[in-house]
Amino acid sequence: MGTTQLETVPEPKYWHLKTVLSEALDSEFTVGEILPNERDLAARFGVARATLRQALEQLELEGRLQRRRGVGTTVAPPRVGVAVGTEQHAWPGAAGDDWQSVDCAAAVPPASVADALDTDREQPVHVVRRSRVTHGQPVAAELLYIPEASVPELSAIDAPSGAARARAVLRELQRLELDSRENAVELGSARADDAKELDRLPGAPVLVVTTRYLAGGRTAAVSVATYRADTCRLTFGDSGAVEIHESPERRAS
Repeated sequence: MGTTQLETVPEPKYWHLKTVLSEALDSEFTVGEILPNERDLAARFGVARATLRQALEQLELEGRLQRRRGVGTTVAPPRVGVAVGTEQHAWPGAAGDDWQSVDCAAAVPPASVADALDTDREQPVHVVRRSRVTHGQPVAAELLYIPEASVPELSAIDAPSGAARARAVLRELQRLELDSRENAVELGSARADDAKELDRLPGAPVLVVTTRYLAGGRTAAVSVATYRADTCRLTFGDSGAVEIHESPERRAS
């Protein structure tokens, strides 16, 4: 690689360096590629290592880089894309669904979910746990709450437990005619269990997407999906729908 010197700029030097590094990532590196060490990068751009570290930390926060212990700093994959607008008219597990079923268990849902499902707060429901992975990296974890009334024909014999049970619950759910779905998106902090599943530290920023699936005039299921904030991008279209787009281009959010 050649040598690029930074010119005097009014903005903080690390911020300008971040911009220069971002352009280099787009033109010189591929997803998963390991960056040169800090000493070599600092020499290339003519900055102190402390300035370089600030720029690298900012790029990591923005999801451009990943720091992996024992590996080094690598180029992160593009932000994962999944539409959460109401124009999406399909049940979880339908064709084209990128989620992977992990497990299914009977459990009492959070009070807010029980209220949304119009079930007794102490009544167990099917809790399907799913994950989403892109480029080998966990980017989202989902808990899907489904009451017994939504899957009355479910057989415990056919799929007693685990991922097979989860898939069986989803297949039964798809027998219902979906009326509509409602979505809400909010920023949050990763709880200990979410952080472990998403390979993040507890308290890391996340996006929480809550979806209500309505069928027959009632809420048939509720999904609570937690996305790594550094892997997702929100856009708001003229229709008012919210989508999370995958794009190699990095625009200011």
